[in-house]
Amino acid sequence: MSISLEEQYDKIYRYCYFKVKNKEIAEDLTQETFLKYFNQTSYISRGKPMAYLYTIAKNLCIDFYRKSNRYESLNEEMIGSGDNVDNDDITVFETNFIIKQAVSTLPIELQELLLLRFANELGINEIANIMKISRFSVYRKLNKALKLLKNILREEGF
Repeated sequence: MSISLEEQYDKIYRYCYFKVKNKEIAEDLTQETFLKYFNQTSYISRGKPMAYLYTIAKNLCIDFYRKSNRYESLNEEMIGSGDNVDNDDITVFETNFIIKQAVSTLPIELQELLLLRFANELGINEIANIMKISRFSVYRKLNKALKLLKNILREEGF
């Protein structure tokens, strides 16, 4: 199976950004992920390339935290700012902020699952391979995450 770099680059970047909450570091980790991926040419011809890319990215993010001794950065840099904002932009901004805040209250594993499924639009099989859990576990955890998120948003009057 051949994967398109252009299609996967943004997904790996979002994943790294989710882990480190810093644009520049996420860009560096994404670049390094693809460099390591292509240095392992023996793996490219066999196996599951998406799972391998995410495994490399995950390990690089872990290494980043080990080197910098950063373990608490979950709520940093949640949203950007804009200069020209109209009412529709404000409504979208508020909605996104409320959803991001609600998601940030979930356990990290469930946040990661939601990112892979909805932001990166990965299939259940791909997520199961990346997270090294069964498809049934992915379904179960995804349903749990959505139920928790729904309850949190309901409490917020959303």
